[in-house]
Amino acid sequence: MEGNNETRRGFLQLHLSVLLAGFTGLFGRLITLNEVDIVWYRMLFTTAILLVFTGLPRVGWRKVAQLAGCGGLLGLHWILFYASIKAANVSIGVICFSLIGFFTALLEPLLLRRRFSWLSLLFSLITVAGILLVFSLDVRYRYGILIGVVSAAVCSAYAILNKKVSQGVRSRTVLMYEMSGGLLVVSAIIPLYLWFFPSSQPVMVLPEGGNLWLLLVMALFCTVGLYILQIQALKRLPAFTVNLTYNLEPCYTIVLAFLLFGEGRELNLSFYLGILCIIASVVLQTLRTMHQR
Repeated sequence: MEGNNETRRGFLQLHLSVLLAGFTGLFGRLITLNEVDIVWYRMLFTTAILLVFTGLPRVGWRKVAQLAGCGGLLGLHWILFYASIKAANVSIGVICFSLIGFFTALLEPLLLRRRFSWLSLLFSLITVAGILLVFSLDVRYRYGILIGVVSAAVCSAYAILNKKVSQGVRSRTVLMYEMSGGLLVVSAIIPLYLWFFPSSQPVMVLPEGGNLWLLLVMALFCTVGLYILQIQALKRLPAFTVNLTYNLEPCYTIVLAFLLFGEGRELNLSFYLGILCIIASVVLQTLRTMHQR
Protein backbone atom coordinates (compact mmCIF):
# COMPACT_ATOMS: atom_id res chain seq x y z
CA MET A 1 0.00 0.00 0.00
CA GLU A 2 2.82 2.36 0.91
CA GLY A 3 4.49 1.60 -2.43
CA ASN A 4 1.32 2.54 -4.30
CA ASN A 5 1.08 5.85 -2.42
CA GLU A 6 4.71 6.64 -3.28
CA THR A 7 4.01 5.84 -6.94
CA ARG A 8 0.93 8.08 -7.01
CA ARG A 9 2.87 10.87 -5.33
CA GLY A 10 5.63 10.46 -7.91
CA PHE A 11 3.16 10.75 -10.78
CA LEU A 12 1.57 13.86 -9.22
CA GLN A 13 4.98 15.53 -8.88
CA LEU A 14 5.88 14.46 -12.40
CA HIS A 15 2.78 15.91 -14.05
CA LEU A 16 3.05 19.19 -12.12
CA SER A 17 6.62 19.53 -13.39
CA VAL A 18 5.47 18.79 -16.94
CA LEU A 19 2.85 21.55 -16.64
CA LEU A 20 5.55 24.03 -15.60
CA ALA A 21 7.81 22.76 -18.38
CA GLY A 22 5.09 23.58 -20.89
CA PHE A 23 5.84 27.28 -20.37
CA THR A 24 9.61 26.96 -20.82
CA GLY A 25 9.57 27.05 -24.61
CA LEU A 26 7.36 30.14 -24.54
CA PHE A 27 9.99 32.00 -22.51
CA GLY A 28 12.56 31.09 -25.17
CA ARG A 29 10.44 32.92 -27.72
CA LEU A 30 9.49 35.87 -25.50
CA ILE A 31 13.04 36.61 -24.31
CA THR A 32 14.85 38.38 -27.12
CA LEU A 33 18.39 37.50 -25.98
CA ASN A 34 20.69 34.95 -27.62
CA GLU A 35 20.20 31.33 -26.48
CA VAL A 36 23.58 31.46 -24.71
CA ASP A 37 22.50 34.51 -22.69
CA ILE A 38 19.17 32.92 -21.79
CA VAL A 39 20.80 29.79 -20.36
CA TRP A 40 23.64 31.59 -18.58
CA TYR A 41 21.32 34.03 -16.80
CA ARG A 42 18.75 31.32 -16.10
CA MET A 43 21.42 29.31 -14.26
CA LEU A 44 22.84 32.40 -12.56
CA PHE A 45 19.48 33.56 -11.20
CA THR A 46 18.49 30.02 -10.21
CA THR A 47 21.76 29.57 -8.31
CA ALA A 48 21.21 32.89 -6.51
CA ILE A 49 17.64 31.93 -5.52
CA LEU A 50 18.78 28.53 -4.22
CA LEU A 51 21.65 30.07 -2.26
CA VAL A 52 19.16 32.21 -0.38
CA PHE A 53 16.93 29.25 0.53
CA THR A 54 19.42 26.37 0.88
CA GLY A 55 22.88 27.87 1.41
CA LEU A 56 25.72 25.45 0.62
CA PRO A 57 24.88 22.09 2.20
CA ARG A 58 27.85 19.82 2.86
CA VAL A 59 28.28 17.16 0.22
CA GLY A 60 31.36 15.11 -0.67
CA TRP A 61 33.58 16.53 -3.43
CA ARG A 62 33.01 13.49 -5.61
CA LYS A 63 29.26 13.96 -5.39
CA VAL A 64 29.63 17.69 -6.11
CA ALA A 65 31.66 16.90 -9.26
CA GLN A 66 29.04 14.39 -10.42
CA LEU A 67 26.19 16.84 -9.86
CA ALA A 68 28.14 19.62 -11.60
CA GLY A 69 28.66 17.33 -14.60
CA CYS A 70 24.91 16.67 -14.75
CA GLY A 71 24.33 20.42 -14.53
CA GLY A 72 26.67 20.92 -17.49
CA LEU A 73 24.65 18.44 -19.55
CA LEU A 74 21.46 20.25 -18.57
CA GLY A 75 22.95 23.61 -19.58
CA LEU A 76 24.03 22.24 -22.96
CA HIS A 77 20.54 20.82 -23.50
CA TRP A 78 18.99 24.21 -22.72
CA ILE A 79 21.30 26.02 -25.15
CA LEU A 80 20.44 23.60 -27.97
CA PHE A 81 16.74 23.68 -27.06
CA TYR A 82 16.52 27.47 -27.30
CA ALA A 83 18.69 27.43 -30.44
CA SER A 84 16.16 25.06 -32.02
CA ILE A 85 13.30 27.41 -31.11
CA LYS A 86 15.11 30.43 -32.55
CA ALA A 87 16.13 28.52 -35.71
CA ALA A 88 12.57 27.30 -36.29
CA ASN A 89 9.78 28.04 -33.80
CA VAL A 90 8.41 27.00 -30.41
CA SER A 91 6.40 24.10 -31.80
CA ILE A 92 9.44 22.57 -33.52
CA GLY A 93 11.59 22.84 -30.40
CA VAL A 94 9.13 21.17 -28.05
CA ILE A 95 8.05 18.45 -30.49
CA CYS A 96 11.69 17.42 -31.04
CA PHE A 97 12.00 17.28 -27.26
CA SER A 98 9.51 14.40 -27.36
CA LEU A 99 12.30 12.20 -28.71
CA ILE A 100 13.74 12.07 -25.21
CA GLY A 101 11.80 8.86 -24.56
CA PHE A 102 13.28 7.25 -27.67
CA PHE A 103 16.84 8.16 -26.70
CA THR A 104 16.25 7.02 -23.10
CA ALA A 105 15.11 3.60 -24.30
CA LEU A 106 18.44 3.31 -26.13
CA LEU A 107 20.80 4.98 -23.63
CA GLU A 108 19.46 3.82 -20.24
CA PRO A 109 20.51 0.15 -20.70
CA LEU A 110 24.00 1.31 -21.77
CA LEU A 111 24.60 3.93 -19.06
CA LEU A 112 23.01 2.05 -16.16
CA ARG A 113 23.89 -1.46 -17.41
CA ARG A 114 20.32 -2.59 -17.42
CA ARG A 115 18.50 -5.07 -19.58
CA PHE A 116 17.30 -3.64 -22.91
CA SER A 117 13.51 -3.29 -23.12
CA TRP A 118 11.94 -3.78 -26.53
CA LEU A 119 8.59 -2.71 -25.07
CA SER A 120 10.06 0.64 -24.00
CA LEU A 121 11.47 1.11 -27.49
CA LEU A 122 8.05 0.32 -28.97
CA PHE A 123 6.37 2.98 -26.82
CA SER A 124 9.04 5.46 -27.91
CA LEU A 125 8.53 4.64 -31.58
CA ILE A 126 4.85 5.52 -31.16
CA THR A 127 6.06 8.98 -30.11
CA VAL A 128 8.38 9.17 -33.13
CA ALA A 129 5.42 8.34 -35.38
CA GLY A 130 3.45 11.12 -33.69
CA ILE A 131 6.23 13.63 -34.37
CA LEU A 132 6.35 12.66 -38.04
CA LEU A 133 2.58 13.03 -38.32
CA VAL A 134 2.56 16.47 -36.67
CA PHE A 135 5.16 17.99 -38.97
CA SER A 136 5.02 15.67 -41.98
CA LEU A 137 8.81 16.11 -42.34
CA ASP A 138 8.53 19.80 -43.28
CA VAL A 139 11.91 20.62 -44.89
CA ARG A 140 11.64 24.34 -44.03
CA TYR A 141 12.59 23.58 -40.46
CA ARG A 142 15.31 21.00 -41.14
CA TYR A 143 18.08 22.91 -39.30
CA GLY A 144 15.91 23.62 -36.26
CA ILE A 145 14.76 19.99 -36.17
CA LEU A 146 18.37 18.72 -36.29
CA ILE A 147 19.38 20.91 -33.33
CA GLY A 148 16.23 19.84 -31.46
CA VAL A 149 17.03 16.15 -31.95
CA VAL A 150 20.55 16.61 -30.51
CA SER A 151 19.03 18.58 -27.63
CA ALA A 152 16.69 15.68 -26.81
CA ALA A 153 19.60 13.20 -26.82
CA VAL A 154 21.61 15.39 -24.40
CA CYS A 155 18.60 15.81 -22.11
CA SER A 156 18.03 12.05 -22.07
CA ALA A 157 21.62 11.47 -20.92
CA TYR A 158 21.14 14.14 -18.23
CA ALA A 159 17.96 12.55 -16.86
CA ILE A 160 19.48 9.06 -16.73
CA LEU A 161 22.70 10.15 -15.01
CA ASN A 162 20.82 12.55 -12.73
CA LYS A 163 18.70 9.69 -11.40
CA LYS A 164 21.88 7.78 -10.61
CA VAL A 165 23.92 10.53 -8.90
CA SER A 166 21.05 12.19 -6.99
CA GLN A 167 20.23 9.14 -4.88
CA GLY A 168 20.48 9.89 -1.16
CA VAL A 169 20.74 13.67 -1.64
CA ARG A 170 17.96 16.19 -0.91
CA SER A 171 16.26 17.57 -4.02
CA ARG A 172 17.14 21.21 -3.29
CA THR A 173 20.76 20.26 -2.65
CA VAL A 174 20.92 18.37 -5.94
CA LEU A 175 19.51 21.33 -7.82
CA MET A 176 21.82 23.78 -6.03
CA TYR A 177 25.00 21.99 -7.07
CA GLU A 178 23.71 21.19 -10.55
CA MET A 179 22.86 24.83 -11.24
CA SER A 180 26.06 26.27 -9.76
CA GLY A 181 28.25 23.59 -11.33
CA GLY A 182 26.35 23.86 -14.60
CA LEU A 183 26.91 27.61 -14.60
CA LEU A 184 30.68 27.03 -14.52
CA VAL A 185 30.53 24.34 -17.23
CA VAL A 186 28.33 26.48 -19.49
CA SER A 187 30.67 29.47 -19.02
CA ALA A 188 33.55 27.26 -20.17
CA ILE A 189 31.79 25.85 -23.27
CA ILE A 190 30.26 29.12 -24.49
CA PRO A 191 33.36 30.13 -26.54
CA LEU A 192 33.46 26.69 -28.17
CA TYR A 193 29.73 26.79 -28.87
CA LEU A 194 29.95 30.24 -30.46
CA TRP A 195 32.88 29.06 -32.58
CA PHE A 196 30.73 26.30 -34.10
CA PHE A 197 27.50 28.37 -34.13
CA PRO A 198 28.36 32.08 -34.61
CA SER A 199 25.65 34.40 -33.36
CA SER A 200 24.14 37.30 -35.27
CA GLN A 201 23.04 38.83 -31.92
CA PRO A 202 25.20 40.49 -29.25
CA VAL A 203 26.34 37.89 -26.72
CA MET A 204 26.61 38.24 -22.91
CA VAL A 205 24.68 41.48 -22.60
CA LEU A 206 22.96 42.62 -19.40
CA PRO A 207 19.23 41.78 -19.42
CA GLU A 208 16.90 44.67 -18.73
CA GLY A 209 13.21 45.54 -18.86
CA GLY A 210 10.95 42.69 -19.93
CA ASN A 211 13.85 40.29 -20.50
CA LEU A 212 15.00 40.65 -16.89
CA TRP A 213 11.57 39.96 -15.43
CA LEU A 214 10.96 37.01 -17.73
CA LEU A 215 14.31 35.48 -16.76
CA LEU A 216 13.53 35.88 -13.05
CA VAL A 217 10.10 34.27 -13.41
CA MET A 218 11.57 31.43 -15.47
CA ALA A 219 14.32 30.85 -12.88
CA LEU A 220 11.90 30.75 -9.93
CA PHE A 221 8.98 28.75 -11.30
CA CYS A 222 10.17 26.96 -14.46
CA THR A 223 13.57 26.01 -13.03
CA VAL A 224 13.59 25.82 -9.21
CA GLY A 225 10.00 24.60 -8.90
CA LEU A 226 10.12 22.41 -12.00
CA TYR A 227 13.38 20.59 -11.29
CA ILE A 228 12.74 20.00 -7.59
CA LEU A 229 9.50 18.29 -8.60
CA GLN A 230 11.30 16.36 -11.35
CA ILE A 231 14.11 15.18 -9.06
CA GLN A 232 11.55 14.04 -6.47
CA ALA A 233 9.62 12.17 -9.17
CA LEU A 234 12.82 10.48 -10.41
CA LYS A 235 13.34 9.05 -6.92
CA ARG A 236 9.96 7.30 -7.11
CA LEU A 237 9.64 6.44 -10.82
CA PRO A 238 11.88 4.95 -13.55
CA ALA A 239 13.84 7.47 -15.66
CA PHE A 240 12.16 6.13 -18.81
CA THR A 241 8.70 6.82 -17.38
CA VAL A 242 9.67 10.35 -16.37
CA ASN A 243 11.20 11.11 -19.78
CA LEU A 244 8.32 9.60 -21.71
CA THR A 245 5.74 11.53 -19.67
CA TYR A 246 7.54 14.73 -20.65
CA ASN A 247 6.23 14.04 -24.15
CA LEU A 248 3.04 15.71 -22.89
CA GLU A 249 4.94 19.00 -22.67
CA PRO A 250 4.54 19.75 -26.42
CA CYS A 251 0.78 19.30 -26.13
CA TYR A 252 0.62 22.20 -23.65
CA THR A 253 3.22 24.35 -25.35
CA ILE A 254 1.96 23.99 -28.92
CA VAL A 255 -1.55 25.09 -27.98
CA LEU A 256 -0.15 28.13 -26.14
CA ALA A 257 2.21 28.92 -29.04
CA PHE A 258 -0.71 28.86 -31.49
CA LEU A 259 -2.71 31.18 -29.24
CA LEU A 260 0.08 33.63 -28.29
CA PHE A 261 2.39 33.67 -31.30
CA GLY A 262 0.12 32.74 -34.18
CA GLU A 263 2.22 29.73 -35.15
CA GLY A 264 -1.07 28.84 -36.69
CA ARG A 265 -0.47 26.04 -39.06
CA GLU A 266 -3.85 24.57 -39.85
CA LEU A 267 -4.83 21.99 -37.24
CA ASN A 268 -5.52 19.20 -39.72
CA LEU A 269 -6.16 15.50 -39.17
CA SER A 270 -2.43 14.73 -39.29
CA PHE A 271 -1.81 17.11 -36.37
CA TYR A 272 -4.48 15.52 -34.19
CA LEU A 273 -3.30 11.99 -34.99
CA GLY A 274 0.26 12.95 -34.09
CA ILE A 275 -0.72 14.43 -30.72
CA LEU A 276 -2.87 11.35 -29.99
CA CYS A 277 0.15 9.10 -30.69
CA ILE A 278 2.27 11.08 -28.22
CA ILE A 279 -0.43 10.95 -25.52
CA ALA A 280 -1.01 7.22 -26.16
CA SER A 281 2.66 6.42 -25.60
CA VAL A 282 2.56 8.23 -22.25
CA VAL A 283 -0.66 6.52 -21.12
CA LEU A 284 0.62 3.06 -22.07
CA GLN A 285 3.90 3.49 -20.19
CA THR A 286 2.10 4.96 -17.14
CA LEU A 287 -0.25 1.96 -16.97
CA ARG A 288 2.69 -0.41 -17.41
CA THR A 289 4.67 1.21 -14.58
CA MET A 290 1.69 1.18 -12.18
CA HIS A 291 1.07 -2.49 -13.02
CA GLN A 292 4.70 -3.36 -12.31
CA ARG A 293 4.60 -1.53 -8.97
